[in-house]
Amino acid sequence: MEFEKLQKIIAEVLNINTDKITMESTFVDAHPDSLDVFQIIMGIEDTFDIQIPEDAAEHITTVAEAVEQIQAAKAQ
Repeated sequence: MEFEKLQKIIAEVLNINTDKITMESTFVDAHPDSLDVFQIIMGIEDTFDIQIPEDAAEHITTVAEAVEQIQAAKAQ
């Protein structure tokens, strides 16, 4: 469930098809700028009603890591 919602957020921000986003996808592959990354993090926080600490957000490099961070934040 988290993955599908995350796919939609990333696809919308980066203007790409959700089919191109897998758990193994890296954010570097999509060449996001700092505003794109900020919008993805804000989209995650708004959609899942969580807060991702800045230091944790800086270390998210793959979609799988983002899903793990969402699950960890929801568990708190």
